[in-house]
Amino acid sequence: MADSKINDTRKKELLSTEVEHIDITSFDARPIIDSMKKMSFTSRDLANATGIYNQMLADKDCTIFLVIAGSTSAGGCMDAYAELVRSNMVDCVVATGATIVDMDFFEGLGHKHYQALEVPDDDTLRSLYIDRIYDTYIDEEQLQDCDFTINKIANELPPGPYSSRAFIREMGKYLSQHGKKENSLVKLAYEHDVPIFCPAFVDSSAGFGLVKHQVDQMEKGEPYLMIDAVADFRELTDIKIKAGESGLLMVGGGVPKNFIQDTVVCAEILGHEDVAVHKYAVQITVADVRDGACSSSTLQEAASWGKVSTAIEQMVFAEAGSVIPLLASDAYHREHWKTRDKRRWAQIFDK
Repeated sequence: MADSKINDTRKKELLSTEVEHIDITSFDARPIIDSMKKMSFTSRDLANATGIYNQMLADKDCTIFLVIAGSTSAGGCMDAYAELVRSNMVDCVVATGATIVDMDFFEGLGHKHYQALEVPDDDTLRSLYIDRIYDTYIDEEQLQDCDFTINKIANELPPGPYSSRAFIREMGKYLSQHGKKENSLVKLAYEHDVPIFCPAFVDSSAGFGLVKHQVDQMEKGEPYLMIDAVADFRELTDIKIKAGESGLLMVGGGVPKNFIQDTVVCAEILGHEDVAVHKYAVQITVADVRDGACSSSTLQEAASWGKVSTAIEQMVFAEAGSVIPLLASDAYHREHWKTRDKRRWAQIFDK
């Protein structure tokens, strides 16, 4: 890009107010959730969902999967998800590449998301190298630093196939050595042996860095690193088989939601017909059920596929950024996490 074409003063004005991620430990949402139990509509649904999440935490045999799609990390929930890992409130993460790379790893490198206090013409934003997620801004130049860091990590690893989990673990290792943010989901997951899977990993900033890695290696006539999506499915299914009882805390839907639910079916295909469906399930989404999409398909519908139980499930139709802080704060302050055993599922893949 030609720096002379960027109005640095205007760009600085637009990127002047950082998004501050909510700290679920700083307030106690239990009284709010307790009051919502006596209400109706979405309030009562949220209270029921929070109760189910607390059941997961109190169940000594339950492995908890945090499933994230959408942009709540950029919008202010990033530290909330990180706290769930730090406090042993989730055992495995399945998410979009954007959530893990463009948002969390990005901030782990020291970059920020910004509140869009005004939204000028998007062509103007493009001329300033500012990317927009609804009312949130990202500095494209900083995002390209994320791309090149992914490329750097790939260049330093032995060539060959890697599951997204294996590569993200290397990203966490990098942040533990060079990162500039303590509350990074990727970093904390590495340190606590919580595996992270991105079933569409290259549909993110990682894709640019990995494509450059492959092209550069091919031009030199040398072998390169690649992401093995089948290994993703196999490894995640292996965790489900070994975990037995499981619960899902799902934010949004899409590929991550379907990916984790399909582990039950995959286990059956592999001959493990004794593997139980996911016992607990909570999904927070604003998607409309009428279009039949994965993001909006109800948990009751998933039961017809043999993926989840209908006994302990709750759909919450709400914007996740407005309800996740309440659910997570309530669960944090009820402290069931203090007596949970750490699963450290990442260790089963160590050789």
